[in-house]
Amino acid sequence: MKIIDAIIRKLGKKDYSVDKNTSRKETFIVLFEKGMCFFRGFYYRIFLKKCGGYLFIGKRCKIKHCHKILLGRTVIIGDNVEINALSKEGVKIGSNVSILRNSIIECTGVLRNIGEGLIIGNNVGIAQNCFIQVRGKVIIGDDVIFGPGVSVFSENHNYSDTEKPILEQGETRIGVTIENGVWIGSNAIILDGVTIGKNSIIAAGSVVNRSIPPYSIGAGIPVKIIKSLKQDN
Repeated sequence: MKIIDAIIRKLGKKDYSVDKNTSRKETFIVLFEKGMCFFRGFYYRIFLKKCGGYLFIGKRCKIKHCHKILLGRTVIIGDNVEINALSKEGVKIGSNVSILRNSIIECTGVLRNIGEGLIIGNNVGIAQNCFIQVRGKVIIGDDVIFGPGVSVFSENHNYSDTEKPILEQGETRIGVTIENGVWIGSNAIILDGVTIGKNSIIAAGSVVNRSIPPYSIGAGIPVKIIKSLKQDN
């Protein structure tokens, strides 16, 4: 176990240790699965623009336009993840980042207007079934947590002309910024033009259609600030 702990810490997980209740058989199964992910990642590294360290890729992943992707040290991509990196600035992912199963990063929907780009910082955890739409630029800072089912949208359709179908009125792309230390609860929706301030919390199921100041807790549909963490401290 000590050897395994040392390996995991070398991959970037500080002060990490395997639970003592895990049997040798269970540990072997996990290590075997991670080994297979490592070999898949080794293959994908050939096509990436840059990979600064270890890459683990799950089963049945679809990663398109790899030449637009820059990775830091130790990135884990779970089963069935889809990444379409076609965008003006590409996709930049930092070190010690996990994107878990069934999540989708979609930088471009139509070729007439490709997305701006995506930046994900260090020590970021994106849970299962998340969706990140990159039309305007999306910036996710360091130490950010996404719960399962979180959605981010960085585009809005124009609708002011009642004589035209919305499809013909174009779009606005302001972009989304999620600053360092933010925790976004499961199934929350982040809309275009929003900035979520440092060390804030977004409650599960919230619809965030306005910016949230740092050290705040936001909840509701639409979101409201229900508490300031700074005041409590």
